[in-house]
Amino acid sequence: RGYLDNITAIGPRTVGSPENEVLAVNYLLEQIRGIERESTDAHKISVDIQRPTGSFSIDFLGGFTSYYANITNVVVKLEPRSGAEHAVLSNCHFDSVPNTPGASDDAVSCAVMLEILNTLSKSSESLQHAVIFLFNGAEENILQASHGFITQHEWAKSIRAFINLEAAGVGGKELVFQTGPENPWLVQAYVVAAKHPFASVVAQEIFQSGIIPADTDFRIYRDFGNVPGIDLAFIENGYIYHTEYDTSDRILTDSIQRAGDNILAVLKYLATSEKLAKSFEYRHGNVVFFDILGLFVLAYPARVGTIMNYITAAIAFFYLSKKVLQPKPRAVHNLKKLFTAFSLTLTSWVCTLVAVLMVAVFVSIIGRALSWYTHFYVSVSLYGTAAAAKLILVHMLAKKFFYKNMNEQYLGDVFFDASLMIWSIALAVMTQMGLCSAFICTLWVAFPLLTKLMIHKEFSQKGATMKFIVMYMLGMFVPYLYMLYLSWTVFEMFTPVMGRSGSEIPPDMVLAGFIVIFTMILSSYFINFIYLLKSTKTTLVTLTTVFVVTLILVCSGIFFPYSSDATNPKPKRVFLQHTSRRFHDIDGNVVKSDSGIWINGFDYNGISHITPHVPEINDTIRTPCEEQAPFCGLPWILPVHFMFRLVKNWYLPAPEILPRSPIQFKLLSKKLMPRNSVRLSFEVSGPSHMSLYVRPRTGSALSRWSLGDGMPVASLGGDYFVFYSRGLHAAPWLFWVELTAPEKHSDGIVSLAIAAHYFFGEDQKSPQLYALLERFPNWTFSSGWSCTYDLFVF
Repeated sequence: RGYLDNITAIGPRTVGSPENEVLAVNYLLEQIRGIERESTDAHKISVDIQRPTGSFSIDFLGGFTSYYANITNVVVKLEPRSGAEHAVLSNCHFDSVPNTPGASDDAVSCAVMLEILNTLSKSSESLQHAVIFLFNGAEENILQASHGFITQHEWAKSIRAFINLEAAGVGGKELVFQTGPENPWLVQAYVVAAKHPFASVVAQEIFQSGIIPADTDFRIYRDFGNVPGIDLAFIENGYIYHTEYDTSDRILTDSIQRAGDNILAVLKYLATSEKLAKSFEYRHGNVVFFDILGLFVLAYPARVGTIMNYITAAIAFFYLSKKVLQPKPRAVHNLKKLFTAFSLTLTSWVCTLVAVLMVAVFVSIIGRALSWYTHFYVSVSLYGTAAAAKLILVHMLAKKFFYKNMNEQYLGDVFFDASLMIWSIALAVMTQMGLCSAFICTLWVAFPLLTKLMIHKEFSQKGATMKFIVMYMLGMFVPYLYMLYLSWTVFEMFTPVMGRSGSEIPPDMVLAGFIVIFTMILSSYFINFIYLLKSTKTTLVTLTTVFVVTLILVCSGIFFPYSSDATNPKPKRVFLQHTSRRFHDIDGNVVKSDSGIWINGFDYNGISHITPHVPEINDTIRTPCEEQAPFCGLPWILPVHFMFRLVKNWYLPAPEILPRSPIQFKLLSKKLMPRNSVRLSFEVSGPSHMSLYVRPRTGSALSRWSLGDGMPVASLGGDYFVFYSRGLHAAPWLFWVELTAPEKHSDGIVSLAIAAHYFFGEDQKSPQLYALLERFPNWTFSSGWSCTYDLFVF
């Protein structure tokens, strides 16, 4: 905790700032040297300060290219006195996003790594392999420092596996949410060594699907270093992740201790493992892994899971076919009844999904989105009750009109078999798709089938007796308990993400969809009880009443989405950029210029809740798109334009800003190349963060450039985006672009814009920006900085 408090006391640690490049680095070096002095003779400690320069392209956020210069890595190698050929890497980052102390993301991980280094170095027991501790200084700049290390540092060649320590929330348990690729031995290492396991292959498949707009250094080590690893992240309380509230006092000591226990144990295990030296021999095959209530982890090879899944599905299909074919003369009749129940169950799910999504659309249209953001129970009371009521209603109507006068016991049996059939098909399909998450379907086939076989005699002889119900509930206990546990994890991760997922995605529809899916899963083996019970009217009326009351309260606006509660804040995120823009023609003349504060709300609600507090921010100042300019002529720090509609950001006129350290942008040369192409070379000097936007003019095409691997990568929409950052004392940025052009191009061949972002220092905030930020309500996290934007045509 001492390490954590001291790192966060430095303040925001933005790449390029003295806080990040000097103060944080000096603090880390001071602690490392102190640890080195107290280490035992069994170990040798080497320390290196790396300041790499490089470039790479990445398909994250729609695709862009990154360039970094003179950023900082603090690298420590702990190895046996005799040296070591192989190493395991532990990675954290000490930089933070602007305007935040970055306690959980990722100072706490660096604090844990310092303590692990201290513990291992004092041990008299020698390690078999080296442990490399990378304190990287530019992760928030989209994974730049890890790229600089894994592609350029001499120690990187010895790394056979890594552990990446990250955060998507503030404190709590750290979740293993990515492993591999392949290398099942790594998961087994975590299973054997971790003292407090918390891991889920479901989280891995969700994260790697791209649903969550985030990425970690795991990708860099995997894609550029070809090294397998384990990715861990704190996931609790994501509401204050990347905000000013991410302070060290919000991270419980128990949480730090737990992470330290786990990571120390796993690192020690790997550093003494025979498999680390021959990791490529154990590379093949994926792993199914999941923890049981945080007590222990089950892990087994995916190929074993495939066999288990297919066997389970085959047994279920055999059971169903036997049921249908007995007695043989009624086989067609039985089959018809089973498929009718199967179709009715699917129909009820579709009707439920449509009905609940219609409620979510209505809530969004009337401006009450995110009413559940601070009060999660509202989402359950609104969408959960609506889903359950709709399901019950559909089956009540089917029972009353379609299955009139049919035996209730027979109907209960048929609908159980229909649910079993649905889960068996889902199991077979997911297994065929290669999804490790198919193990969930196995639980929902195996346990219900075993339960049915055990209570078949009781049910067929006496019907739905109390004994039957108790035995049924006990048989379903395992899949239901695990699904409730998993749903808690999913909602813990996803609900806060809805507050920072942009203005394009209606969060109520996403959350309502999740709630419907979990309602369908949890109700699948209780649909049969609708047919077994004499009446479900009371349940339906109760659910409908709760839904109607909640909907009325939501429509009235009683549930305010955001909270400034000091103990548990859930702020609205707003970014404000005081911008001065200049648009030049092909002769270099300024044909248009303006200045204003460009405002982006990071959620679906836009600024509707802010307007009463700051009346001049209203719908009359919506941002216009400059159609002739790349990315609408707006100074995006990252290519996240697809997450924000122009109708949901605003441009408040403000005085021109004149940075004390203005950007210098020069065309150095224009050179004709073979195949009718032109190479334009540039030099740029400016602040630590800049964005370059490129759009070839009509008839031209960007064929090559000096960035990344040389092949330009377009962002969503077709324009090209380059993210630049630097540490201290970096040389001017030199780059070239090569375009194929038509013979006649009087209006130019390329539009090229550059934005300079001032994230710290005297140029960060203008007096006008300061004054505006002061007026924002206390339930917002408003992050502001100044920037300039210049568009040129060449």
